[in-house]
Amino acid sequence: MSVTSALAAPAAAHASVQPIAASVYAMTPGRLGAAMAALIGLTGLVIGGLALARSVGRISTGNARSRALVALVASLISLALGALVVATADGGLGTGNGLGGGIVALLVGLIGTVLGGLALARSRRTAVAADQPTG
Repeated sequence: MSVTSALAAPAAAHASVQPIAASVYAMTPGRLGAAMAALIGLTGLVIGGLALARSVGRISTGNARSRALVALVASLISLALGALVVATADGGLGTGNGLGGGIVALLVGLIGTVLGGLALARSRRTAVAADQPTG
């Protein structure tokens, strides 16, 4: 066995370890996890927006504090799942590991957290203002 063939064998074995891109239409576990995280985050974002709009009391009555808490919990779950998908993605964008969806889940979860936090702060402020005597 010559020296060049002995050195070429480990290099060829190392080259085959590269991640193979998934089919465009295949639903890989990474893509599924990222999609679920993004949907949970979108739910938190919508509930947070509704809680923020309804906490003023102009659109409808209801418990804005509980809506704000649900929005915060859903958005934080989305942030955690999105971070997990991004941290465990082996390849880059387009490899089927869900990296793009994980990044979207992080952004949507962050926006939902901000909206839920604002709605929670506003619901506390309106509850304190309602307890104050006027005059």
